[in-house]
Amino acid sequence: MCGIVGHIGPQGSVEIVLEGLKRLEYRGYDSAGVSFVDENNRIQTYKKEGKLQNLVNSLEGKNIKSECSIGHTRWATHGKVNDTNSHPHNHESISLVHNGIIENANDFRSELVSKGYTFKSETDTEVFLALVTVAMDDGLDFREAIATSFKKIRGNSAFVVLNEKTREIIAVKKGAPLVCGMHDKNSQVLVSSDPYALVGLADKIYFPEDEVMCSLSGANQNLLSFTELDGTPSKRFISKVQEMNFDPTDKGDFEHYMLKEIFEQPGLIRALSQYYFSGDGESRLEKISKLNPRHIYLSACGTAAYAGYVIRDYLEKFNRIVTTVELASEFRYRNPIIGKEDLGVFISQSGETADTLAAQGLCKEAGTETVSIVNVEGSTLYRECSENLLIRAGVEVGVASTKAFTQMCLTGRLMSFAMSGDFKNEAKRKEIVDKYNLLAERIDEVLDNEHVIKEIAELTYNKKGYFFTGRNHYYPTALEGALKLKEIAYVHAEGYASGELKHGPIALIDEEMVNIAIVGPDLYEKTVSNIQEIKARKGIIISLGPKGDKELEEMSDYYIPLNYDGLDELMPIYVNVVNQLLAYHMAKFKGTDIDKPRNLAKSVTVE
Repeated sequence: MCGIVGHIGPQGSVEIVLEGLKRLEYRGYDSAGVSFVDENNRIQTYKKEGKLQNLVNSLEGKNIKSECSIGHTRWATHGKVNDTNSHPHNHESISLVHNGIIENANDFRSELVSKGYTFKSETDTEVFLALVTVAMDDGLDFREAIATSFKKIRGNSAFVVLNEKTREIIAVKKGAPLVCGMHDKNSQVLVSSDPYALVGLADKIYFPEDEVMCSLSGANQNLLSFTELDGTPSKRFISKVQEMNFDPTDKGDFEHYMLKEIFEQPGLIRALSQYYFSGDGESRLEKISKLNPRHIYLSACGTAAYAGYVIRDYLEKFNRIVTTVELASEFRYRNPIIGKEDLGVFISQSGETADTLAAQGLCKEAGTETVSIVNVEGSTLYRECSENLLIRAGVEVGVASTKAFTQMCLTGRLMSFAMSGDFKNEAKRKEIVDKYNLLAERIDEVLDNEHVIKEIAELTYNKKGYFFTGRNHYYPTALEGALKLKEIAYVHAEGYASGELKHGPIALIDEEMVNIAIVGPDLYEKTVSNIQEIKARKGIIISLGPKGDKELEEMSDYYIPLNYDGLDELMPIYVNVVNQLLAYHMAKFKGTDIDKPRNLAKSVTVE
């Protein structure tokens, strides 16, 4: 959830850390800070509540020269949002930043105070700083103090700790994202919570496993080394050549990243089928084709969970395998009945979602085969699962997910296809590729008519509340449409199965409530009947339905015609693009921060 960047190199360390933090702004945060070792070998720290630009402004004119620094963007958990609680936290020669939660932090406070430590903040993070400081006062060296302190705490955390005396950074984690990078030619070494921060700065990246200590040091030393907590050398890390591309500033002609990412979807859809049927992804699907589970558990959070509902329908319709969608935050605690004959499928854009990782760990412990549907290759989820399907969405900067949802659903459809027994059937392969290309074409048509959706948004953005409704496989689309509107427009919105409105929610309907009704060719009469129930109670109707439907057009206040022909099971994904545009334009008319909505983070790495 929070962003971490650390750097040691021959020049411009603070500038590099700030650039890394800028790249991680998409994750969501409420304060930012940086610590660095100055020319006098003393730690200097600057931190500010609010946007990263506030921190940048505070550093203007400082003429900073440093070869060693750490930085952080905080999403508050323990303690109010203010400068004091912002990271980094310092004591004497030590400064550190932290992602995650120390569950037993309060167990140590009294003891640490009795040993002379004075707390300055309300954070759990400072407890770890105090543990390290006291351990060093008791005679342990820097590395030993961190290792000893890390063994004492509970919960998922990643720490990056800077020592002004040794000009060294040590990082360690458990259940939280951490990646190191190195550039051999310019003696530069980095650490971050997200590989995107290292693009263009490191030619090799390393993903350490839990409880592996990563030591970063300067030129003429061993730039990057890995040890176990007991100090012995460790080989528990994955190394790979850096292959990512990331331009964090280029929105092109689009006002917001979210809109740019909505418009990227047709190209991504075409590329996805090519990757899996004529590219490197074919071998991934071939491995999936050999799976024959008794029961499939799809586990995810938020938008990824709604994609899971779409994928569930594919697996049950085409594969006839009983499939259950589980909210990861609940699945991990309810003692589910899982075994070696089952399959766990875990869906995540970042691959670092804490609850999803915990759910995957539960299945892994039970001996259940696990597969990820994930965007970030090399992420924790990717490394922990036995098989992986990449959604190939590219970097999604907007906090409210758009293109990732589409790619998750479509990757899930390919998984279903691979498991159907038709993976080697060329005619069937061509059929699904053609259908993906048709979906891309139809979405292009929706995007070309964006102005129609914008006009409807302008006329309805200030209403009291919104009900998104759909039947059968449009129900997940209703859930996702409502979530998108809540996330970026800050209005009350709910997704319902159309037939459920009369079982309670219809009591809320009046002339200030809007029903975004998703109408497909199947269950048409029943869905239209549900719309009539809303209309009879003076609700405002925005219908998304088959083009040329005069009955639907007449009963609706606003009608968005859609060309469903030939899309079949991909229709819910097609309709969802309309919902994305509707949410975007409503939020724009309300004047919200669309790419960085309040209280949200891109990658939720705490429970």
